[in-house]
Amino acid sequence: MRNLLRSVSLVFSAGCFGGLANSLTLWLLGVSGVTEAFQVKLAPVLTAPWLYPRIVWGGMWGFLFLLPVLKKTTLLRGLLFSLCPTVVQLFVIFPLKAKKGIMGFELGNLTPAFVVVLNAVWGVFAAYWLKYSGEHR
Repeated sequence: MRNLLRSVSLVFSAGCFGGLANSLTLWLLGVSGVTEAFQVKLAPVLTAPWLYPRIVWGGMWGFLFLLPVLKKTTLLRGLLFSLCPTVVQLFVIFPLKAKKGIMGFELGNLTPAFVVVLNAVWGVFAAYWLKYSGEHR
């Protein structure tokens, strides 16, 4: 039971760290004008109400790391698991919640590419958090 609790807390914290990395990357791309240069309307303001749910959802997605998949390949594992939030964002969040069309094309034609890259940031940072925390799940 103790090991399970440790594993659950580690994957959640890893996911939160990944969510923070993802959010800061998006914010930096916005303030530096990169998203605008690619005609993608993703340039959030760094506020607690914007950041908090992204970190919490990152933690929730971190539970994917409890799955016994690709345990020995940190980078590939992070990239593989990053596809799950990517699919949800592109095919559920954008069209149904945000009303920005399937894959968020109303935000710009390259929006799906940005989502893939940003979620890859989440997955890689979360996977390496686990690796360097000593958790080899």
